[in-house]
Amino acid sequence: MTHRPIRSFVRREGRLTPGQQRALDRLWPRYGIDYDRAPLVLDTVFGRRAPRILEIGFGNGESLAEIAANQPEQDFIGIEVHRPGVGHLLRELEARDLDNVRVISHDAVEVMKHQIPDDALDGVYLFFPDPWPKKRHHKRRIVQPEFVQLVRRKLKLGGVFHLATDWEDYAGHMLEVMRAAEGFANTAADVGYSPRPPYRPVTKFEQRGQRLGHGVWDLLFERVI
Repeated sequence: MTHRPIRSFVRREGRLTPGQQRALDRLWPRYGIDYDRAPLVLDTVFGRRAPRILEIGFGNGESLAEIAANQPEQDFIGIEVHRPGVGHLLRELEARDLDNVRVISHDAVEVMKHQIPDDALDGVYLFFPDPWPKKRHHKRRIVQPEFVQLVRRKLKLGGVFHLATDWEDYAGHMLEVMRAAEGFANTAADVGYSPRPPYRPVTKFEQRGQRLGHGVWDLLFERVI
Protein backbone atom coordinates (compact mmCIF):
# COMPACT_ATOMS: atom_id res chain seq x y z
CA MET A 1 0.00 0.00 0.00
CA THR A 2 1.26 3.48 -0.91
CA HIS A 3 0.87 6.01 1.90
CA ARG A 4 0.16 9.63 1.03
CA PRO A 5 2.79 12.00 2.42
CA ILE A 6 1.80 14.18 5.35
CA ARG A 7 1.41 17.75 4.11
CA SER A 8 2.50 20.70 6.23
CA PHE A 9 0.02 22.97 4.46
CA VAL A 10 -3.58 23.14 3.34
CA ARG A 11 -4.43 24.84 0.06
CA ARG A 12 -6.55 27.70 1.37
CA GLU A 13 -6.60 29.21 -2.08
CA GLY A 14 -8.79 32.23 -1.44
CA ARG A 15 -9.90 34.52 -4.21
CA LEU A 16 -7.45 35.91 -6.71
CA THR A 17 -7.97 39.60 -7.29
CA PRO A 18 -8.01 40.73 -10.93
CA GLY A 19 -4.62 42.37 -10.35
CA GLN A 20 -3.12 39.18 -8.95
CA GLN A 21 -4.48 37.17 -11.86
CA ARG A 22 -3.05 39.65 -14.37
CA ALA A 23 0.29 39.47 -12.56
CA LEU A 24 0.31 35.67 -12.78
CA ASP A 25 -0.56 35.76 -16.46
CA ARG A 26 1.87 38.52 -17.41
CA LEU A 27 4.81 38.22 -15.01
CA TRP A 28 5.18 34.47 -14.51
CA PRO A 29 7.38 34.14 -17.63
CA ARG A 30 9.77 36.71 -16.11
CA TYR A 31 9.88 35.54 -12.50
CA GLY A 32 8.30 32.10 -12.33
CA ILE A 33 9.92 28.68 -12.41
CA ASP A 34 7.65 25.77 -13.26
CA TYR A 35 7.99 22.69 -11.08
CA ASP A 36 10.06 19.94 -12.62
CA ARG A 37 11.86 16.94 -11.19
CA ALA A 38 15.15 17.97 -12.84
CA PRO A 39 17.67 20.00 -10.81
CA LEU A 40 17.95 23.66 -11.70
CA VAL A 41 21.19 25.25 -12.88
CA LEU A 42 20.95 28.31 -10.69
CA ASP A 43 23.70 30.30 -12.42
CA THR A 44 21.67 29.95 -15.62
CA VAL A 45 18.38 30.79 -13.89
CA PHE A 46 19.74 34.08 -12.55
CA GLY A 47 22.32 34.79 -15.23
CA ARG A 48 25.11 35.23 -12.71
CA ARG A 49 26.94 33.64 -9.79
CA ALA A 50 25.87 35.01 -6.41
CA PRO A 51 24.91 33.89 -2.89
CA ARG A 52 21.56 32.08 -3.01
CA ILE A 53 18.78 32.17 -0.42
CA LEU A 54 15.61 30.05 -0.44
CA GLU A 55 12.47 31.17 1.41
CA ILE A 56 9.84 28.53 2.13
CA GLY A 57 6.28 29.82 2.36
CA PHE A 58 6.66 33.55 1.67
CA GLY A 59 2.99 34.39 2.25
CA ASN A 60 2.13 37.59 0.38
CA GLY A 61 5.79 38.13 -0.47
CA GLU A 62 6.21 41.63 0.93
CA SER A 63 9.01 40.60 3.29
CA LEU A 64 10.82 38.67 0.58
CA ALA A 65 10.60 41.62 -1.81
CA GLU A 66 11.97 43.95 0.87
CA ILE A 67 14.83 41.61 1.74
CA ALA A 68 15.73 41.19 -1.95
CA ALA A 69 15.59 44.95 -2.56
CA ASN A 70 17.93 45.55 0.38
CA GLN A 71 20.39 42.85 -0.73
CA PRO A 72 20.76 43.14 -4.53
CA GLU A 73 24.03 41.22 -4.39
CA GLN A 74 22.14 38.06 -3.40
CA ASP A 75 19.68 35.90 -5.34
CA PHE A 76 16.44 34.63 -3.81
CA ILE A 77 14.09 31.76 -4.59
CA GLY A 78 10.66 31.96 -3.01
CA ILE A 79 8.33 28.98 -2.68
CA GLU A 80 4.62 29.44 -1.97
CA VAL A 81 1.64 27.19 -2.76
CA HIS A 82 -1.05 29.87 -2.43
CA ARG A 83 -1.55 31.66 -5.74
CA PRO A 84 -2.93 34.95 -4.35
CA GLY A 85 0.32 35.38 -2.45
CA VAL A 86 2.32 34.51 -5.54
CA GLY A 87 0.39 37.09 -7.57
CA HIS A 88 0.96 39.71 -4.87
CA LEU A 89 4.71 39.06 -4.84
CA LEU A 90 4.94 39.25 -8.64
CA ARG A 91 3.37 42.69 -8.54
CA GLU A 92 5.83 43.77 -5.83
CA LEU A 93 8.81 42.53 -7.84
CA GLU A 94 7.70 44.45 -10.91
CA ALA A 95 6.96 47.61 -8.91
CA ARG A 96 10.43 47.49 -7.36
CA ASP A 97 12.05 46.43 -10.67
CA LEU A 98 13.80 43.52 -8.95
CA ASP A 99 15.53 40.82 -10.96
CA ASN A 100 17.15 38.83 -8.15
CA VAL A 101 14.03 36.84 -7.18
CA ARG A 102 12.50 33.75 -8.77
CA VAL A 103 9.25 32.11 -7.66
CA ILE A 104 8.06 28.50 -7.53
CA SER A 105 4.45 27.62 -6.69
CA HIS A 106 4.60 24.02 -5.51
CA ASP A 107 5.11 21.88 -2.41
CA ALA A 108 8.42 23.03 -0.91
CA VAL A 109 9.55 19.54 0.08
CA GLU A 110 9.17 18.24 -3.47
CA VAL A 111 10.90 21.32 -4.88
CA MET A 112 13.82 20.91 -2.52
CA LYS A 113 14.15 17.21 -3.19
CA HIS A 114 14.10 17.48 -6.97
CA GLN A 115 14.82 21.03 -8.16
CA ILE A 116 17.31 22.49 -5.71
CA PRO A 117 20.82 21.04 -6.12
CA ASP A 118 22.71 19.81 -3.07
CA ASP A 119 25.22 22.23 -1.49
CA ALA A 120 23.70 25.11 -3.49
CA LEU A 121 22.26 27.49 -0.90
CA ASP A 122 23.81 30.04 1.44
CA GLY A 123 20.62 30.32 3.46
CA VAL A 124 17.16 28.89 3.94
CA TYR A 125 14.40 31.01 5.51
CA LEU A 126 11.32 29.57 7.18
CA PHE A 127 9.36 32.47 8.64
CA PHE A 128 6.09 31.91 10.51
CA PRO A 129 5.12 28.49 9.15
CA ASP A 130 1.71 27.07 10.01
CA PRO A 131 2.06 26.14 13.72
CA TRP A 132 -0.62 23.42 13.66
CA PRO A 133 -1.37 24.22 17.31
CA LYS A 134 -3.60 21.23 18.08
CA LYS A 135 -1.56 18.34 19.45
CA ARG A 136 -3.11 15.81 17.08
CA HIS A 137 -1.86 17.96 14.17
CA HIS A 138 1.74 18.35 15.37
CA LYS A 139 2.83 15.67 12.88
CA ARG A 140 1.95 18.18 10.14
CA ARG A 141 4.51 20.71 11.33
CA ILE A 142 7.13 21.12 8.64
CA VAL A 143 10.03 21.26 11.13
CA GLN A 144 10.75 17.58 11.65
CA PRO A 145 14.09 15.71 11.71
CA GLU A 146 13.77 14.39 8.15
CA PHE A 147 12.95 17.84 6.77
CA VAL A 148 15.87 19.43 8.64
CA GLN A 149 18.27 16.96 7.05
CA LEU A 150 16.83 17.82 3.64
CA VAL A 151 17.61 21.48 4.37
CA ARG A 152 21.11 20.50 5.46
CA ARG A 153 21.80 18.74 2.14
CA LYS A 154 20.80 21.84 0.19
CA LEU A 155 22.86 24.27 2.28
CA LYS A 156 26.53 24.84 1.65
CA LEU A 157 28.90 24.36 4.57
CA GLY A 158 28.55 27.55 6.58
CA GLY A 159 25.04 28.16 5.24
CA VAL A 160 22.37 29.17 7.75
CA PHE A 161 18.87 27.86 8.37
CA HIS A 162 16.84 30.77 9.79
CA LEU A 163 13.50 29.93 11.40
CA ALA A 164 11.02 32.27 13.05
CA THR A 165 7.66 31.73 14.74
CA ASP A 166 5.24 33.62 16.94
CA TRP A 167 3.98 30.45 18.65
CA GLU A 168 6.00 29.71 21.78
CA ASP A 169 5.13 26.01 21.73
CA TYR A 170 6.32 25.71 18.14
CA ALA A 171 9.47 27.68 18.99
CA GLY A 172 10.27 25.09 21.65
CA HIS A 173 9.61 22.29 19.18
CA MET A 174 11.88 23.94 16.57
CA LEU A 175 14.66 24.41 19.10
CA GLU A 176 14.42 20.80 20.27
CA VAL A 177 14.54 19.43 16.71
CA MET A 178 17.38 21.70 15.64
CA ARG A 179 19.51 21.03 18.71
CA ALA A 180 19.26 17.31 18.00
CA ALA A 181 19.93 17.69 14.27
CA GLU A 182 23.20 16.27 13.00
CA GLY A 183 25.38 18.74 11.14
CA PHE A 184 24.00 21.98 12.61
CA ALA A 185 25.28 24.38 15.25
CA ASN A 186 23.24 27.09 16.94
CA THR A 187 24.70 30.50 16.15
CA ALA A 188 23.30 31.68 19.48
CA ALA A 189 25.29 28.96 21.27
CA ASP A 190 23.75 28.14 24.66
CA VAL A 191 21.27 31.01 24.59
CA GLY A 192 18.91 29.10 22.30
CA TYR A 193 17.04 31.83 20.46
CA SER A 194 18.65 34.64 18.48
CA PRO A 195 17.80 38.32 18.24
CA ARG A 196 15.97 39.17 15.03
CA PRO A 197 18.66 39.83 12.39
CA PRO A 198 18.37 43.25 10.70
CA TYR A 199 17.67 41.67 7.32
CA ARG A 200 14.37 40.11 8.47
CA PRO A 201 11.68 42.81 8.25
CA VAL A 202 9.05 43.13 10.95
CA THR A 203 5.77 42.27 9.22
CA LYS A 204 2.46 44.06 9.83
CA PHE A 205 1.16 40.82 11.35
CA GLU A 206 4.19 40.71 13.66
CA GLN A 207 3.74 44.36 14.66
CA ARG A 208 0.13 43.67 15.56
CA GLY A 209 1.18 40.67 17.64
CA GLN A 210 3.78 42.70 19.48
CA ARG A 211 1.16 45.31 20.36
CA LEU A 212 -0.93 42.49 21.82
CA GLY A 213 2.04 41.22 23.81
CA HIS A 214 2.83 38.22 21.63
CA GLY A 215 6.42 37.06 21.38
CA VAL A 216 8.46 36.17 18.30
CA TRP A 217 11.30 33.66 18.37
CA ASP A 218 14.14 33.52 15.82
CA LEU A 219 16.49 30.56 15.50
CA LEU A 220 19.64 30.56 13.35
CA PHE A 221 21.50 27.31 12.84
CA GLU A 222 24.64 26.98 10.73
CA ARG A 223 25.51 23.89 8.72
CA VAL A 224 28.87 22.77 10.12
CA ILE A 225 29.17 19.24 8.69
